Amino acid sequence: MSVEWSPERQQIQEAVKAICDKYDDAYWRKKDENHEFPSEFRQDMADAGWFGITMPVEYGGAGLGITEAALLMQTVANSAGVLAACTSIHINIFAPHAIVVHGTPEQRRSILPALVQGKDIPCFCVTEPDAGLDTTGIATRAVRGSDGYVINGRKVWISMAQHASKMMILARTTPLSECKRRTDGMSLFYTDFDRRYVTATEIQKMGRAAVDSNSVFIDNLPVPQEHRIGKEGEGFRILLDAINPERILVAAECVGIGRRALGKAIDYARERVVFGRAIGQNQSIQHPLARNWMELEAADLMIWQAAALYDAGKSCAAQANAAKFLAAEAGFSACNRAFRTLGGMGFGAEYDVERYFREIMVPQVAPVSAEMILNFISERVLGLPRSY
Repeated sequence: MSVEWSPERQQIQEAVKAICDKYDDAYWRKKDENHEFPSEFRQDMADAGWFGITMPVEYGGAGLGITEAALLMQTVANSAGVLAACTSIHINIFAPHAIVVHGTPEQRRSILPALVQGKDIPCFCVTEPDAGLDTTGIATRAVRGSDGYVINGRKVWISMAQHASKMMILARTTPLSECKRRTDGMSLFYTDFDRRYVTATEIQKMGRAAVDSNSVFIDNLPVPQEHRIGKEGEGFRILLDAINPERILVAAECVGIGRRALGKAIDYARERVVFGRAIGQNQSIQHPLARNWMELEAADLMIWQAAALYDAGKSCAAQANAAKFLAAEAGFSACNRAFRTLGGMGFGAEYDVERYFREIMVPQVAPVSAEMILNFISERVLGLPRSY
C-alpha cells in the first residue's frame, strides 16, 4: 500500500473486500457474457451502507470524506468485478454531492435517504451526441411554465439508464445565444426517470457489458420546479462540485484495476514454464511488470494528495486531473502488459485479463480524455494560452 492507513480506513478496506470476494471472476464473466446487471452485488453494497459513505449522518450516511470514498472504490476495482462493479455503484457515491451542497433542506430530506439505502437507482445525464466534452454546447432544453419545466433533448453514453428510477440531468434553461458566458443558462435537475417520456436505447459496446450504456431521448418530460437543484441558470457551476471528486474516484478505480491485472500477470509469470524455466525468470517479462508497479504506485500517491486537498477544502483541480491522467495511463499499461504476459491465454476469457483490458479502455476517454486534461494543465497550471 502506498500510504499508511489509519485503523478505521483499514477496516473500510477489509469490509469492502469481504463483500467483493463473494463475487469471483466466474460471476463477473457470466454477467459480462450475458449483458446482465449485477443487482446482487449492488444490493449487498447498499445493504452494508457503503452508498452513504460521504453523505451527511443525519440522512443515514457516514459523513466521511472523498479519501474514504476513493479507498472504497479502489478496493472494488481491485476485485474481480473491476470497472463493471465500480460503475454499478459509482453514481451513488459521487453524484449526490451536488444535492448535499446546493439542495434545499427539503430536497436533502426527500432525496438523500433513498440514495443512501440504494432504493433509488440514479443515472447521470449530461453528455450529448453533438456536444461531447463541450458541456456548454448542450442542446437539451428545459422550458419553464406555470407549474414547472418541460424538458426535451438527447443524451448519450448514459450508464444504467435501463435500470434507473431517477435521473440527474443538465439542461439549458436559457438559449446559448442569449447568455453572456457559455457557462451561463444551464440548470441541474434531479427527477424521475419517467419512461412515459424518456426512452433509453442500449448501446452495444466493446466492454463493461454487465452495466448498460445508452442513448436517451427525452420527449416533453414534465419536471416540477422543486426538482431543480440550486438556482436556475447555475447548473454548470453546481456540476463542478462533483467533477473533482469524480476525477479522484475514477483515478482510484484505474489503479485498482491495474493492480488486479498486474497480480494476474505476476502469478502467471511464476507458474508458466517455457524452455524449462518459469517465464518470470526472464528480464523481458520481469522489467515491464516492475515498471507497471512503479507507475501504479506513483499514480496512487497523486490520488491521495488530491483527495487530501479536497477533504481539507483546498483547491485540488490540478491534482485531481493529474491523478486521473496518470492512473488511467498506468492502469491501461498494466492491463496491456498482463495481456501480453499471458500471451495466447490472455486472449481467452478463462483468465479474465481480456475482460480487464476491455474495461480499462473506458477511463481512456471518460469522464474526460487525456488530451483535455493536458489542455487544462497547460492553461490553468502552466499559464499557457488557451488552445481551443
